[in-house]
Amino acid sequence: MVDYLYDGSFEGFLTCIYEHYYNEKASGIYRSDFYQASILVPCRTVETEENKATRVYDAIENKISREDLKRAYRVFLSSAEEKENKLLQYLRLGFQKGSAVSLLHSNPIVFEVQQIEKKVTVEMHRLKGLVRFSALVKQAPGLVDREILYCKVEPDHDVLEIIADHFADRLKSDPFIIHDKIRNKAVIAQAGSWYIAGFTDADLPGLGELERDYRDLWKRYFETIAIQERINPACQKRMMPVRYWKNLTEFR
Repeated sequence: MVDYLYDGSFEGFLTCIYEHYYNEKASGIYRSDFYQASILVPCRTVETEENKATRVYDAIENKISREDLKRAYRVFLSSAEEKENKLLQYLRLGFQKGSAVSLLHSNPIVFEVQQIEKKVTVEMHRLKGLVRFSALVKQAPGLVDREILYCKVEPDHDVLEIIADHFADRLKSDPFIIHDKIRNKAVIAQAGSWYIAGFTDADLPGLGELERDYRDLWKRYFETIAIQERINPACQKRMMPVRYWKNLTEFR
């Protein structure tokens, strides 16, 4: 058995699954940039190969289920420790049991993977309601200034890809950027299309002229509609976790 090292991409992970079945069995799958070598276990770097990744992708969908393919991808996007090895165990079980694997709730492998997926899904839905866009102005010499909607998020999990379609569909007429500050990347979208690219604070244009006024108006509105006698901090923290507050206009 051997530890497989990959480049951190989902395709690279699927290539390692292919190697596990068609070459030497994997004792573990790890990102090459975080791996700590051991004299007890040999390791091998696996180059990402699209055709091998596609074969595993199709096998998961056809031999297990489409829902388990989605589950595997969401777990892969999580920040869970040893997520690759948990997925390896889950997929091995899935190829044995087929679509019935998702019904084995008492199995510790299945239970843990489903719990991780639940955390990613919950955060995805929260961010859809907690994103606050600001109007930034992109300036170019000799051209008319253009407004770009921008928001900063700091999610626990790498969920940009699975929330991008939601916002691209609703903001088709407005270019926007959703910036994951933790991972230094962003969804950049316009006219319903989007892509993900590396992004840092240094890439930000300045605030629009009216943005500060709109922020003040939103804060006043938020405070005005509140019924002081019914304020429930415990409920507020449960529905809107404190870790998100620093990026919400009304709490800044």
